[in-house]
Amino acid sequence: QVQLVESGGGLVQAGGSLRLSCTASRSIFSINAMGWYRQAPGKQRELVAAVTSGGFSNYADPVKGRFTISTDNAKNTVYLQMNSLKPEDTAVYYCNAKRLRFGIANDYWGQGTQVTVSS
Repeated sequence: QVQLVESGGGLVQAGGSLRLSCTASRSIFSINAMGWYRQAPGKQRELVAAVTSGGFSNYADPVKGRFTISTDNAKNTVYLQMNSLKPEDTAVYYCNAKRLRFGIANDYWGQGTQVTVSS
């Protein structure tokens, strides 16, 4: 089991920045991949950014060049630095952990944190 606790959401004006944090209940070395997803009202949840235990990261096209995912292994924490925010970034952001055990991939989710970008 992996518990994830998120923080850092809030209200910001367009062009501003926020940093989201997600702390895992176990060492992230034991987690195959961690990432951030978002879900806007009336839309499906979508991947924003993810990083593997090997350090490979990927980003959704709308956030490339503006968002950066990073980890602090000592704190079991993954961050999402969001710069140049746009109103279309408004959504609930969820932290995700993927852990492969005995050939089965398990997904764990945080409670979500609201990000609102005003124009």
